[in-house]
Amino acid sequence: MAIERDRTRAIPVLIFYLLTLAGIWYRYEPTWITFLPTAILLAGGFYLIYMGVSYKKKEGESYLYGLKPIVDKWPAVKRPEGHVKFRTKMLWTLGILIFYFFLTNVTIYGLGPTTLDLFSEFRAILAGHSGSLMHLGIGPIVTGSIIMQLFTGAKIINLDLTKSEDKAIYQGVQKILVLVMIFVEAIPQTFGYLTPSDKLVDMVGDGPAKMIIIAQLVYGSYLVFLMDEVVSKWGIGSGISMFIAAGVSQSIVTGSINWIPMGAETASKYNLPASVPSGTIPKTIYFLTHYRTPELAGGGFERIFLSPPNPIVALLSTTLIFFVVAYAESMRVELPLSHARVRGARGRYPIRLIYSSNIPVILMSALLANVNMFTLLLWSNPTLQNIPGIGHSKILGWYEPGATKPSGGLAWYMMRLNGLQSWLLPMLNWERYGVYVGDHQYWELILHIVVYLSLMIFGSILFAIFWIETTDMGPEAVARQIQSSGMIIPGFRRDPRVLKRVLERYIPQVTIISGAFVGLLAATADMIGTVGNTSGTGVLLTVGILIRLYEEIGKEQMMEMHPVLRGFFGGK
Repeated sequence: MAIERDRTRAIPVLIFYLLTLAGIWYRYEPTWITFLPTAILLAGGFYLIYMGVSYKKKEGESYLYGLKPIVDKWPAVKRPEGHVKFRTKMLWTLGILIFYFFLTNVTIYGLGPTTLDLFSEFRAILAGHSGSLMHLGIGPIVTGSIIMQLFTGAKIINLDLTKSEDKAIYQGVQKILVLVMIFVEAIPQTFGYLTPSDKLVDMVGDGPAKMIIIAQLVYGSYLVFLMDEVVSKWGIGSGISMFIAAGVSQSIVTGSINWIPMGAETASKYNLPASVPSGTIPKTIYFLTHYRTPELAGGGFERIFLSPPNPIVALLSTTLIFFVVAYAESMRVELPLSHARVRGARGRYPIRLIYSSNIPVILMSALLANVNMFTLLLWSNPTLQNIPGIGHSKILGWYEPGATKPSGGLAWYMMRLNGLQSWLLPMLNWERYGVYVGDHQYWELILHIVVYLSLMIFGSILFAIFWIETTDMGPEAVARQIQSSGMIIPGFRRDPRVLKRVLERYIPQVTIISGAFVGLLAATADMIGTVGNTSGTGVLLTVGILIRLYEEIGKEQMMEMHPVLRGFFGGK
């Protein structure tokens, strides 16, 4: 069916596009080599705007339906036509995982030696690797998801995700938004932070050199998006989750058993000998074999158990998180089910304590990562720091030269607390450990703890609610799923409305508890610290991901044994 459009709306969009180009030309005086790619990118963005605003929508529809021609033709990984065998799914999953590790070791061509990593504090969560094709990681994918969820939840985007057409538009526009966010995150990082090497600049010039780096960032990040689709459609579980678990697991192993000396630069940072091993276990053995009893009593035990890097308390924290999450995953409310037509066919529908999985924590952490990135850009970027009101504003956040972590302002209060040295040790001995919190006062550190905990808990609750409503895990969607499988709750009529009322007694409440629990657990784990310089959030996510992956593998094997169950699990 042809889409009706108001062609007259192309005029103001075109005028605004030309004015934007004129402003860029007169403000920055770029060369044609850099100006033409910029004009082409902006043309694509304004074309999307025109496609949306020109759509003659009906009552109750969204302007996003104007993007339907693009959504329908957008390149995507083809879904399998029939059932994919378990062995094939495992091969696809392992193949993509190996390819991911391969890409993390492919360095960006032409990258200079002096670069700043804007996401250094969030590497474990964003599944990226600094300076490689995976530099952006899953950041653009998660950011696009956050924007779509917030806009849909706030009714800025008028879409009813219970309808199949609206849901298809939602998912299609989200794919387009991911590509937009790749450019939004790649371009600012290149202009001032991922600087090209002098050799590349001499060969092609400064502008083209930056374009080459941007092209590599875009290519690598879009590969991550396609790899996630391959795992979701042809493999087991989620590609995004698998990449997070892979990166965190690698860091935990190296942080625990790495016997390589930490080096002079890192050792001087923590006032340690350069020959001290980096890993927790070799480091502990080193102190016990090289220090005498008086030296251990005079501060050696404190360095072993509490002081960074990789103290024993971090290893114990990592182990504790594993057991807490494993126990929490086993807590559930099980609703009894029976088949409406087959006597004796019974089952249970589990509503887990962590019903929303770890997705809310991923979304919340990605949001904080973007806050950190944009405040750093506004503070130090030569162009953005001139924006009136928010540019180079100490209120939003200020940074020391060459630093990627905020030293003050609102961004500092929102920054994650990483390890005991960031809060507990200064509170116990301010004179000795106060250097870890800079020039801040005692009350400011208390406020930082309160703000960070509140953001993680309430932000995770909000994202948990949005996630449940947008992924067919709400009471109405689950009721339809149970109804379509031919199952009923014993003692209740076979009516989706009745099932919905029963599920509403559990799912909304468990969703809130789930979001609050994972938010609190992630924040607490961050505050205690973990081995391998990973975040507590990353370890929490990894444990949950591995448990879910194990269950997915078990479910896939069961479907191979009993093909009749495929319908209930959504298979073909």
